[in-house]
Amino acid sequence: MSAPLRLGTRKSLMATTQSQSVADRLTDTTGRKVDLVGITTFGDVTKAALTQLGGTGVFVSELRNKLIDDEIDFAVHSLKDLPTAQDEQIVIAAILPRDDPRDALVATGKLADLPPGAKIGTGSPRRVAQLRALRPDLDYLPIRGNADTRIGKVTSGEFDGVVLAAAGLGRIGRDTEISEIFEVETMLPAPGQGALAVECLASRKDLVELLSVLDDPHTRAAVTAERSVLAALEAGCAAPVGAFASGDGHILNLTAVVVAADGVRSVRKSASGPLPAAMDLGRELAASMIAEGADTLMGEQAH
Repeated sequence: MSAPLRLGTRKSLMATTQSQSVADRLTDTTGRKVDLVGITTFGDVTKAALTQLGGTGVFVSELRNKLIDDEIDFAVHSLKDLPTAQDEQIVIAAILPRDDPRDALVATGKLADLPPGAKIGTGSPRRVAQLRALRPDLDYLPIRGNADTRIGKVTSGEFDGVVLAAAGLGRIGRDTEISEIFEVETMLPAPGQGALAVECLASRKDLVELLSVLDDPHTRAAVTAERSVLAALEAGCAAPVGAFASGDGHILNLTAVVVAADGVRSVRKSASGPLPAAMDLGRELAASMIAEGADTLMGEQAH
């Protein structure tokens, strides 16, 4: 009998819940037992704002190090946290069927109903820029901590609302507290939002094959297109880039936006292409956005 596989996960409720769901699915599908291994990442312990840390990879690098050091067999990440530059030693063996990709508001009411000057917490420049376009009269403040901590700041009255990923709230059973879901037409999500990625060493061919049973090709194509926009714009996951792709099984429809910090100026473009050409679709869309000045708006954001 094979030894249980070691699944590395951050220790937060969200991360362990996500990882356990992947472990259960793998066991149900293949019969292999899985043990969770809790790991503390730099992103979990630092008090700095994610934008100051460069955003990309602060929750990921420690898990990858544990893979390389053979302390775990595979790791589960929220795909939106993964850097677009892939480590050559590591492969994304599976991308699971996507949950709700949208952003959600947990507040005393809907965004349109909040009084001028209401305090909204989010650590994401992408969310802030798009929210400013909707309600420039609100006060957008950086916030850290897990979902429970952030929602607690609304309950206590410290904030009037916080914006979080709808999928994450659903996974930890806090979706009943959502006061408004932002449709993708109103607020484009982070590339890969709502999807979970499973990583392992590229050299572990047996494990790559075992984990591949979890892979959803439609989700993989969609998030590949979204992340290829992000990579071509040379933007980290803290940049004000939103992207979303969906398809009917053959054609992928991709929309992306770069919004200036003030929420007033933006470059938003859409394109369609065949599923197998998802990466090229994203690159071409990014090139057309850069031609319209998207890189200038991003440069302003960084200062």
